[in-house]
Amino acid sequence: MKGKLIRKITAVTLAIATAFTLGGCSSEKNKTAAGKTGNGEKITIRILENDTAKKSGYLEVLIKSFNKAYKDKGIEAVDANMEEYTDLATNGPYGYGPDVIYQSNDQIMVYAEDKHILPIEVDKLECYKQIPESAWDAYKIVVDGKTYYCGVPVSIQEPMLFYREDMLPEDWQTNWDKDGNGTPDFFENWNDLYAYSKLLRESDTSATRTEKYGFMQSLYDPYLASPFYLSYGAYIFGKNEDGTYNAADIGFEKNDAANGLKALKQFAGLMYEGCIDDTINLNRYEKIANGTYFCTVSTPDTYSLFIDKLTLQYESEGNSHSVAAKKAKENLKMTELPGLMPKDGDLSKDSDGMAEDDFINTVVMGGVNGYAISSYTKYKDACIEFVNYATGYDMISQRTEMLGIAPAREDVAKQTGGMTDMIFKSLSEGRIYLMPSIKAVVQIWVPAQTVFGEVAKDAFSKSTGTEKYVTTEDFQKALETIDRNIYDAIFALAG
Repeated sequence: MKGKLIRKITAVTLAIATAFTLGGCSSEKNKTAAGKTGNGEKITIRILENDTAKKSGYLEVLIKSFNKAYKDKGIEAVDANMEEYTDLATNGPYGYGPDVIYQSNDQIMVYAEDKHILPIEVDKLECYKQIPESAWDAYKIVVDGKTYYCGVPVSIQEPMLFYREDMLPEDWQTNWDKDGNGTPDFFENWNDLYAYSKLLRESDTSATRTEKYGFMQSLYDPYLASPFYLSYGAYIFGKNEDGTYNAADIGFEKNDAANGLKALKQFAGLMYEGCIDDTINLNRYEKIANGTYFCTVSTPDTYSLFIDKLTLQYESEGNSHSVAAKKAKENLKMTELPGLMPKDGDLSKDSDGMAEDDFINTVVMGGVNGYAISSYTKYKDACIEFVNYATGYDMISQRTEMLGIAPAREDVAKQTGGMTDMIFKSLSEGRIYLMPSIKAVVQIWVPAQTVFGEVAKDAFSKSTGTEKYVTTEDFQKALETIDRNIYDAIFALAG
């Protein structure tokens, strides 16, 4: 997710080792040089980007810029005009898939394991030395002891907290900044975020009591809700001695993860039943804009969507578009989630009475979004040229400016500063757990969503006396159910 003009590297080639022979990439028709089809005609490559890049206009800027730069080489890039999460495995073999695909590392590497993605000689790309090893590792695959890379990092993703600065309480500096460091306590630890959210709920005097909420998110979502288990020592998959993932070692139930699940249910009690499904994910942009939610969770690449909704909100209040857009950029803030979780999972404790040892560091699930090349493309060299251009300094800078991403390029990140530097630091300190890049990861979502949704819904059963998850043992059994169902999906039910 980035952008601007051009830094061309010519004659960037693709090496396909015999140990990693991918389906659809061995025929001569897939070995055409950039801009040559064999008959001198212009070649066209189809680019599949994410919806945010399309809606913001970034994809149009990228394609126009690339086409202008490569006009004399006979290469043209076009929007693939497909759904963001098109199934390359299904469409690719029949010629309906894109040539270049932009997705998260876990999805790209699922395709790579099944030979739908080409390996790339990444050290030939202009961006190679500017991207940290941890980001490249997200696209690494080991075959017969040899390492290959099947994607090029563009942005680092992690769940971020979005809020309106003009919605901060007037007394936050006196009542919500105990250490006087200029940052509200509710952005530093989860107990104070819980306390402030509770205060907002109690101050909602509307007839329906649906106008004031604090922290809001879809708690069923294993990615966005990751602090509630990863912070407590849980993990997705363990690793083998060679550093590769071991899909048989599933760790949602490990260490003190039951305490995290307690905290998840506790926070659900300050929300409404929209937290048990995708409701809050879908309405968060509007609800932050109109002030219903104080803060919510999303990823950096959705920044522009929040800006758009907030701009419309200010316009509805009588501001001109230019004034509204300026106010939106001034007031919309994005920061990392609070860095401290209560060790015992009890969010209701007053942080004033808690010692440093009563907290643990927050850990979130992150990912790396980037470009990959379909093994079914007829024009691999042209695709390499496009990826090299799209991940160059200028285009990544523009993508960062337009979409508010956290760029994987360290030079752009350094130039951007602020939040991007913070995300890089969190990645290096282990506070971002990168989503495993193996095929088995597709099996974790439904089992985890099911249990997290049930636990969140259980928060609304208290008044009826029908709670299912009460003791630590209850939460532990729920996590064990997740691990068991994931294991069965991978090994017992897969085929």
